[in-house]
Amino acid sequence: MQEIILLKYGELALKGMNRNSFEDMLLRNIRHRLKHIGSYAYAKAQSTIYITPCADTEEACAALLDAAMPRLHKVFGIAALCRARVCEKNFADIAKQAVPYLQEVLPYVKTFKVEAKRADKAFPMKSPQICTELGGILLEAFPNLTVDVHEPDITVTVEIRDTNAYIHAAKLKGAGGLPVGTAGNGLLLLSGGIDSPVAAWMMAKRGLRITACHFESPPYTSERARMKVEKLVEKLAPWCGSMAFYCVPFTEIQEVLRRECPEEYFTILMRRLMMEIAQRIAAQNDCYAIITGESLGQVASQTLQAINCTDAVSKIPVLRPLIGMDKTEIVDIARRIDTYETSILPYEDCCTVFTPRHPKLRPRLEEVEAVQSAVDFSALIDEAVKNTTKKIFAQRVAEGDEA
Repeated sequence: MQEIILLKYGELALKGMNRNSFEDMLLRNIRHRLKHIGSYAYAKAQSTIYITPCADTEEACAALLDAAMPRLHKVFGIAALCRARVCEKNFADIAKQAVPYLQEVLPYVKTFKVEAKRADKAFPMKSPQICTELGGILLEAFPNLTVDVHEPDITVTVEIRDTNAYIHAAKLKGAGGLPVGTAGNGLLLLSGGIDSPVAAWMMAKRGLRITACHFESPPYTSERARMKVEKLVEKLAPWCGSMAFYCVPFTEIQEVLRRECPEEYFTILMRRLMMEIAQRIAAQNDCYAIITGESLGQVASQTLQAINCTDAVSKIPVLRPLIGMDKTEIVDIARRIDTYETSILPYEDCCTVFTPRHPKLRPRLEEVEAVQSAVDFSALIDEAVKNTTKKIFAQRVAEGDEA
């Protein structure tokens, strides 16, 4: 018998009549994530996906499992995952397979317990009997162990399912959430700071497919600033899937803002013009929401009044998943998803160009609209959209595989 990967559903298990569509999308995302590293067979049953490596030798199968696990750990829709030994559905084979399979784990812990999950109720042994019998065998094989049913160092699980039994330990927590693509498409305003990559990750976790949009202002922003943002997209791709990246030239608009508009309104007008351009790009990509990394009160453009002035421009929803989070919480997630170190690289983005000394903290919508209407930005917006560049970041490139 061989070793496989078991993937457990989380929220998907609660879906009703449309559950199959969520499962199909999850399986499609998994296949796409693994297709460049080897051959695998897939099956699904009882809120579990079974992934079997297809190779001629045990060593080659183990290598395929080693390669798959870190990628699967970043697939949204998976609540938990583990490697498991496949056994015949009888206790004799379970006992025979358990000791050698757990040889790399149990000698290095002090306490354990056995759990049994008997999905096939026709199996002749009840769950408590399986736990007692297998626990005794493991205690005899590993003298270093004692039983602790409350807080064990490790839990050995035996699952009795339709066709086989499975033994596993050290179950890992998955990414959770919903499969990317099940909630539609969203356009992310990606600045290059700490917040917006975290916002992308959080909305991808809710099933949104992410397209990224970045505004650059050369020569005020450098090529290194753009490269930094592209690196962030690469960091997000293993979580969010393949991503389209749009880079919008914003220099002319910012220079006109500086020349023609009162300084204290510069930031809020810049945000409104970004929203107008973003909506054009969103429409081109069937995106039905714009995503930002704004957190209430964090900076001048993120007061309620400023947010109201920004949203007044948008004809599609603006999603702000970080709106109630403080900076420490956001940084914690950024570190966990490996975007923090890239985000703090000292290359400024266009939001820091011509920053007003005293920005308007509580702008009134009618005042902002009056200031903006005094300047005709329509031709500049058209030109910015026309000269926007596009680049695709694929999952497999982002994860270090050969292109």
